[in-house]
Amino acid sequence: MLQTNNYSLVLLIQLALLTFDLFVNSFSELLRAAPVIQLVLFIIQDIGILFNVIIILLMMFNTYVFQNLRWMESDRFVWTDGLQVLFVFQRLAAVLYYYFYKRTTEYLGDPRLYEDSPWLRDAFARARQ
Repeated sequence: MLQTNNYSLVLLIQLALLTFDLFVNSFSELLRAAPVIQLVLFIIQDIGILFNVIIILLMMFNTYVFQNLRWMESDRFVWTDGLQVLFVFQRLAAVLYYYFYKRTTEYLGDPRLYEDSPWLRDAFARARQ
């Protein structure tokens, strides 16, 4: 559980991650000549955004209101209308997520993408038209 004295540390971490996000958004175009550095900055930015979302969710889950609804009677399910909608949406999105993730990994595993070939030249030619 998040204690009051730890809140300032968590807030400082969140503000640092948000400041880095703002910095990358503001100045990333200055690194157009170095695309690898720009890519690494964008990856670090995405990781920072992910950490911020995780921190926000952990803070929300530690609130009294959230704990009172779910953990007061942990032997039964609490299904409000909002939770049912979120549950159905999450299950539908999970099916799409797994399908597209699997399709992408299989596509990226194609050895034709990693060497020059007539198939790849045709794909580039079709994309340019």
